[in-house]
Order: sequence, then structure tokens, then C-alpha cells
Amino acid sequence: MRVMVIGAGGMIGRRFASALAADPEPGLAALELLDTVAPEAPAGAAFPVEAGVLDLTDAAAVARRVAARPDVIVHLSAVVSGEAEADFDKGYAVNFDGTRALLEAIRGEADYRPRVIFASSIAVYGRPFPEPIPEDFHLTPLTSYGTQKAMCELLLADYTRRGLLDGIGLRLPTICIRPGAPNRAASGFFSGILREPLAGREAVLPVDESVRHWHASPRAAVGFLRHAMRLDLDRLGAARSLAMPGLSATVAEQIEALRRAAGERAVRLIRREPDPVIRQIVAGWATRLDASRALALGFTADPSFDAIIAAHVADELDGRIAS
Repeated sequence: MRVMVIGAGGMIGRRFASALAADPEPGLAALELLDTVAPEAPAGAAFPVEAGVLDLTDAAAVARRVAARPDVIVHLSAVVSGEAEADFDKGYAVNFDGTRALLEAIRGEADYRPRVIFASSIAVYGRPFPEPIPEDFHLTPLTSYGTQKAMCELLLADYTRRGLLDGIGLRLPTICIRPGAPNRAASGFFSGILREPLAGREAVLPVDESVRHWHASPRAAVGFLRHAMRLDLDRLGAARSLAMPGLSATVAEQIEALRRAAGERAVRLIRREPDPVIRQIVAGWATRLDASRALALGFTADPSFDAIIAAHVADELDGRIAS
């Protein structure tokens, strides 16, 4: 089995590649890691790993990569939510047109039907919605990013229906705690208010503590991708995208978990700076989902925010919280 990961330079892509290198899936024979800047290949892999450059907006380059006919294509590449909202053209060029270029490249290969794992988002939902959001709830995204993801889900299902590929879309919760520097995602503060204080740095909170959201850790996200690699996709039927299980928590509950892990000193590093733009974007996001379909298919979620923080401390801080 040969696996291509597009968007492999991002946080989830790096974690996924490292996990495969450390503990390969059965039959994994080669791994190709692609992004706009060549990703760093994980050390210690017992199989060939190639790292290269791919711009999804270059349809000819996409077709050349697909011509190698990988068995599994993991599509993680995207312009993140805040940037897609700020730059309308770029968001559609990468998130929608780039995805269609990928699917068209697959269609252009005769007698080829790879498994395509598409990283979608809970941003495909928009208010008003019930709590929890059921599996069959209609998609009414209130951002360009969510609209682009929803459109790609429809493409994935249609190309699968026509026998051109075997697709699955994973509606990922907001990933928390994201390591590294803050990015332009509107959801970035959910990680920042934990990541920065745990490292002894100040963080900015742009929304009210009553804001509730749906979360999953980087570990859980990697687990979703790995499970999607081995799942019998015929069990999905025509509905090829599904909500991933997550943890519903308010900002206040996140802060309380931080207090339990790192004490009052860490909590005092959170600075309240209301941002009306971010507040408006976040107000349209899902807060709790019925992920029973994914759970029945074997996907698993994080048990608590205490566990999410403990995983971040172990994975990113060498087990040490800043004093």
C-alpha cells in the first residue's frame, strides 16, 4: 500500500506521518509527503518516505503526482478558516478548485480507484441548529471556509458514486491543543489559551467564557485518519462524510482544566481582548454533535480536557509545565 499525504507540512500531517513511521499500518510500503514547502520526512521509517512540493492550484502538477497512482490519498491541505474568510479568492482557489483538480486528476487515470480521505470540518454546519446536531442535519455553513468544505464533500460523494474513487470525508472538530505558533484560523484561541500559559506565555481570549465548542486532540485526529485507512468504506453507503466524535466544552471549562493542571498562575496569563469579528465567526459554529454513526464505525474521541492537556504536556513539553 502506497500512501500520499497532501498538506503533510501542517500539524496534523506531521503527526500523522510520524505515527505511521513509528507504527506502520499493515501493508504500508511507501509514503509520499507533499505540501507547498517540502515537509520534513519522519525519522526511523522502515519503508521509503518521499517529501516533495505540490501546489494544489497547479492542476498539471497535481495530475503528475496522481499519475504515480497511490493507493490511499489523504487530503489535508486547506486555507484555514480566518484566512479563507479574509481572502475570498485564495480560499476558493485552494480549498475548492484545488480539491476538484485532485479529483479530476484521479478521474483522468484509467482503471484507478484510490481511497481518498478528505479532511472536512464542523464548519459545514451553521446556526440555527439543534443541540446536539444529528447526523442527518442539513448543511448551512456561515463562512466561506465551511461552504468550501461542504462543496468538496458533495464532490467526494459524487465521484465515489460514479466509481472514480472510494472516498470518506471526516468532519473534524476543532483541534486542540495545536502545538507551535498561532495561525490565522479563527478557532486558534481555543488552543492558545491553554498552549501559551502551559509554556509560561500570555494568551489572548477574544470571546466570552460561555462560548461552547466541539474539540479533538491532535492524537485523536491522527487516530481518525488511521481508522479511515482501514475501515470498510462500503459501510458508509451514499453518505460519505460523517462527523467525528469530539468533546464539547465551554471556554470556562477549558480554563478550569488549565487551572487543575497548572494552577492559578497559568490562568492569570490569559488576557481578555474581545474581538467582534472572531466572536461573529465562532457564534455560527457547532457546539455539540451526535457522532453516533462514527462511534459505531469505530472512531474514538478524547475523554476529557484534562486528558487533552496531559497529552499536550507529554507530547510537546517533555512532560514539564512552565513554572
